Amino acid sequence: MNQPAKPGPSRRSAVEPFLAMDVLRAAVEREHAGGSVIHMEVGQPGAPAPGPVLEAARQALADGRLGYTEALGIRRLRARIARHYAEAYGIDLPVERVAVTTGSSAAFNLAFLAAFDPGDRVAVTAPGYPAYRNILSALGLEVVEIEVGRETRHVLTPEMLAAAHREKRLAGVLVASPANPSGTMMHPEALKALVEAADDIGIRFISDEIYHGLVYDGEAETALRWSQSVIVINSFSKYYCMTGWRIGWMVLPEELVRPVERIAQNLYISPPDLSQRAAVAAFDARPELEAVKAGYAANRALLLDALPRIGFDDYLPVDGAFYVYASARRFSNDSVDFARRMLAEAGVAATPGPDFDRARGHSMIRFSFAGTGADMAEAMRRLQGWLK
Repeated sequence: MNQPAKPGPSRRSAVEPFLAMDVLRAAVEREHAGGSVIHMEVGQPGAPAPGPVLEAARQALADGRLGYTEALGIRRLRARIARHYAEAYGIDLPVERVAVTTGSSAAFNLAFLAAFDPGDRVAVTAPGYPAYRNILSALGLEVVEIEVGRETRHVLTPEMLAAAHREKRLAGVLVASPANPSGTMMHPEALKALVEAADDIGIRFISDEIYHGLVYDGEAETALRWSQSVIVINSFSKYYCMTGWRIGWMVLPEELVRPVERIAQNLYISPPDLSQRAAVAAFDARPELEAVKAGYAANRALLLDALPRIGFDDYLPVDGAFYVYASARRFSNDSVDFARRMLAEAGVAATPGPDFDRARGHSMIRFSFAGTGADMAEAMRRLQGWLK
């Protein structure tokens, strides 16, 4: 008698790996074996959460009870986020449009589920954050990658968006500024033009603003400035140094608030209570956080001086965030293998370009400079000795 076929994984699970996390796994394995590693592979602040956040968490733990909250988050945190938009951007934001999420990753899931139907086409840039396309694909959405290059300062333009829409109808577009992997930021007038173009075409604009606060050249502006229909996603992970707390937020157009709430209730129940209570205090930690940012700025200066002398002299504009996305073609046209050898032979972990750009990333490497100044200097010394 024939045995029935053993059930296998779903087709939707066949997404590409997040190479940065694969490199992190290999780096941790090297450390467990006694090797030394300088971590430049993941976008994770080297500093701990600021003092007021830790104190708020201690007080929450001392209360003795952590429980479910409203699916959209505790009112106190939502109100503080709304106040942040008044303080940082001069924008009057109703608290009802704010949703707290389990990190920005959950926010992207909620946005994609609430705004799009299976089969809808959503545009993203290449290079770009790989989880965008992987999550979209897993949810049955069609990813439209639009290549950006030097001619547009590596940002998406209204003309490029309109051309993709004419080819076949788009339902949405997702843009990050400052961007990952490059740190390149859209000038406010360029962002305004793109937001307005999306509104004119009639497609949903999603603005990834998780690196706001980490800008060294220019000024970050929120897409909320020019449209009430945009979805804005932000996080406490980057500027606020709270990666492991898994807490982020969304600003939603009114028509998507209840849909997002319904989906969140069923997928997550609520964001973590402890992290929400602690995050309220993050906005009061600006002096400490600005000192951390000054360390990033010093690391940025160090890398932009050292990397060209080592041979990484072709890189995208590093306006914000904490990355340098540089060409490694002087050394290799296979950056996956190059990153593997760099970890094994020099003890420096960095992320290969195909994570961010499947067509053109094979000669690119992303270096994160979110670590300590001492680690960044040591990484440059190791690379100089390895590649000499």
